[in-house]
Amino acid sequence: MTLKLIIGNKNYSSWSLRPWLAMKVVGIPFEEEVIPLYEPGSRERVLHYSPAGKVPVLLDGKTRIWESLAILEYLAEQFPDARLWPVDKTARAHARAISHEMHAGFAPLRRNCPMNMWAPPAKRDKPPEVYDDAGRIDALWTDCRQRFGEGGPFLFGAFTAADAMYAPVVSRFHTYAIDVGPAVRAYMEAVMALPAWLEWRAAALEEPWVMQGNEPDWPTVRKI
Repeated sequence: MTLKLIIGNKNYSSWSLRPWLAMKVVGIPFEEEVIPLYEPGSRERVLHYSPAGKVPVLLDGKTRIWESLAILEYLAEQFPDARLWPVDKTARAHARAISHEMHAGFAPLRRNCPMNMWAPPAKRDKPPEVYDDAGRIDALWTDCRQRFGEGGPFLFGAFTAADAMYAPVVSRFHTYAIDVGPAVRAYMEAVMALPAWLEWRAAALEEPWVMQGNEPDWPTVRKI
């Protein structure tokens, strides 16, 4: 049976991007259904698939998995040859640790820099705690590249679930023109050059839905 991934708006839904990108990059076939968020009837449509009332949700027959990181773990179990986690034990443990840090942390960055694929990149004043988060992520990515990045341009060389978890941060750093070091800039460019990233972004730019709270220049909606 074909997997089906229920996602939100591609322009805004950072949680949806994570498993979608991972599945595309490693070649796991799936169908998708986009449910635009905060539109009339949206919550009811999502609740049809997820008791949490949130996207994304992965459907595998009668099995339903919600939460991005849980979906990535499920996919890693079901498709071991995709190597969504590093093979090396130490690298794998580190990849899981930083993925959980992303899942549970960086609230100031998330709150003040919502993902927005169509907003033109520009510096926008943000509270100091946003730059504290950005500094931690810059150091984290740089460390991964130095310690585990041999053999490819991603955090652990080859693309892994950790890259999927941090993909929305790549988008945020780009949109809000966050200053980063050279290793992080190269990493971001590698992620944004992925064919899967370009496919997601192209679809995001064509979406008609506007979410006021995710528009950094509201009431003006600026698009690339």
